[in-house]
Amino acid sequence: MMVYSSLLSSLVLLSCCLEESAVAFSSTNNNAPPRPSTKASSSTPPLLTFPLTQVVSDIDDTLKSSGGVQVAGVNLGGIDVQYERGDFYPGVFQFMWELSLHPVTVNQRHYDDNFYDKDSAFSLQLSPPKVAVLTARAEEFKAALEIKDGSKLAKALRRTGELSDVNPTKEWGIGPVLYGSVSEWIIQDRKGLRKFNNFERLIEQDPTGQILQYVYVGDTGELDQEAGETMLREYPEVVKAVFLHVVSSDPPSSYPPSGIPIPSPKLVNGRPLVFFRTYVGAAARATQLGLMEDDGLMRVVEEAERSLKEGGVPKESSKWIDIERDIEMAYRTLEVDLS
Repeated sequence: MMVYSSLLSSLVLLSCCLEESAVAFSSTNNNAPPRPSTKASSSTPPLLTFPLTQVVSDIDDTLKSSGGVQVAGVNLGGIDVQYERGDFYPGVFQFMWELSLHPVTVNQRHYDDNFYDKDSAFSLQLSPPKVAVLTARAEEFKAALEIKDGSKLAKALRRTGELSDVNPTKEWGIGPVLYGSVSEWIIQDRKGLRKFNNFERLIEQDPTGQILQYVYVGDTGELDQEAGETMLREYPEVVKAVFLHVVSSDPPSSYPPSGIPIPSPKLVNGRPLVFFRTYVGAAARATQLGLMEDDGLMRVVEEAERSLKEGGVPKESSKWIDIERDIEMAYRTLEVDLS
């Protein structure tokens, strides 16, 4: 079994006024990750009522744009040309944080409603699981392509958790990274299968889904749909949903006035497969599915708008057109929730 570095550090923490005990997930080459019991003793309330969510993400054209760069006619990571190569998509880190945070909030709310006792020595503290990465980047080139703790990507994720108004933590960020190989760069059709196989390796940490369930976030450019649909068909009991970022190799000048059409969501084995253009739209769909708090949706909206404003993106840009279309969907979603 592969090594999962800091796989789920500080996942579940039960605090006592007399002593503190932490339950952390990790794994070695020879041992599967230990799983804490969810059964409560007569004196201790249950640690976990609802499974936590680990976001599983692709990188290129999902977290950041590939820029549509090609080498010898082969796409170097993806096809998106709307954003410059290396640009992070507006709201992406906030979206993944809110997905990770939601079950923590629900568990805390359940604990407070059913077990909280001001005179008790116990209190419940949960930390959202780190983001797992499935990437087509070749492991043979890991020396050059490895995602390190000091990378811009890792820092941006970590900062999102640290600066959160809700349950801030320094422990959230990049978790296990599972790479592809050179063979998938040569034979592109293998990328979807490789990502699915890596996902199967990932869920060995908790095959029952009692502690962890998953949301996969990919894009429409590199067979992530094939990988995501296979996850939903084979593991509907642990995969809550799949979100696919709709990207295009066409220049923005060729887009229709209302933006690129987005396919409608669909069910695969009873689980949702969602297509989205911006992370505001993804957050609206997640809220509709009960995977995100209403307040979380608004924080994604605010972060996406802030990103475009600070980047000096002109209001007539296709980026703003896409975001504003999805902001309208976000507000419609909140209106339904409040009605």
